[in-house]
Amino acid sequence: MRPALGPGAAARGGGGAAARDKESPRAPLRCRPPAVATVQVEDDRLRVTRWDFAPGAETGFHRHGWLYVVVPLHDGTLHIEFPDGTHATAELKAGVAYSRPAGVEHNVVNGGAAPLSFVETEVKAWPG
Repeated sequence: MRPALGPGAAARGGGGAAARDKESPRAPLRCRPPAVATVQVEDDRLRVTRWDFAPGAETGFHRHGWLYVVVPLHDGTLHIEFPDGTHATAELKAGVAYSRPAGVEHNVVNGGAAPLSFVETEVKAWPG
């Protein structure tokens, strides 16, 4: 989850977060520590990533190229920032999943005082 890129796989694909920052001549400066993304499974149909946030850590602005499902591993609070300057707060409950459609663009920040983790599954292909 990093700066917004083009639609589809390019928005989240290839090279990892650090590579995307280096590739972008306009990568934003960070004031918060980055969340840590660990890809656990990736194939032609899906990608499963564990996200670990220290208190105050952020993903950086990014656009989801695919539908995705998030399963929090801990209770916690996320602050969500949108490109138009608006923001929202989401209360997470361990084990309670939620989903969002492709195209969502935001920055996600751990708004709590404790570390926070979740597992995100992105659906690249919908066979059938």
